Amino acid sequence: MDDEALLRYSRHILLPQVGIEGQEKLLAASALVLGAGGLGSPAALYLASAGIGRLTLADGDTVDLTNLQRQILHRTASIGKPKVLSGAATLAEINPGCRVVALQERLVGARLEEEVAAADVVLDCSDNFATRHAVNRACVKYRKPLVSGAAIRFDGQVAVFDTRRSDAPCYHCLFPEAEDVEEVRCAVMGVFAPITGIIGATQAAEALKLVIGCGAPIIGRLLLLDGLAMEWRSIAVPRDPACAVCATRCAPG
Repeated sequence: MDDEALLRYSRHILLPQVGIEGQEKLLAASALVLGAGGLGSPAALYLASAGIGRLTLADGDTVDLTNLQRQILHRTASIGKPKVLSGAATLAEINPGCRVVALQERLVGARLEEEVAAADVVLDCSDNFATRHAVNRACVKYRKPLVSGAAIRFDGQVAVFDTRRSDAPCYHCLFPEAEDVEEVRCAVMGVFAPITGIIGATQAAEALKLVIGCGAPIIGRLLLLDGLAMEWRSIAVPRDPACAVCATRCAPG
């Protein structure tokens, strides 16, 4: 790090759990953020400002007026523009040292696997179960830590799935994939704007901790937020030994 970087990240470096070594890990790391909406906005902002070296932002949508109530990565002038390009512009203003790769697409199949394999940590900030399960399968396959978040109305949830640990569950252990799952969307049910900020920022914090190797990530737990009461609950999530996705994971080696 040069003098400017030492000054920019000085408040991180002052933390004994981070220090210069931890900050250098962040600068060398690659994060994949799936979704540049309500959760992806605060997550990407904190990852970039904290010094993640390469941030891949994937989203196929464009900015809509209804997004601006909570999707703080975008501005009124960005309405009609691709979310990833709007987001990349905002992130460049905050930290030009963060290399942002803007993918204007919904990653699926081989493209999803390619980007997951190239990342050090994956943040699922999507809004549908099909994507969440596809991301989970790719993360299990390539043994990448997954930080998953969701928010609707006044409620939020966040968890970390890191199947590099033999006792850790995957997303499928918690929410088995089923064809009859009913999607609940913000466009229909509404969402309290700060809830997406709280959950997205928590996802960023967990991703940064995973990269640095500090603290205790939310592995084997699901955090539930009741925004009306502003109370958190922690629920234990055991690994399912018969899970169709992670039961046959490869042993570390």
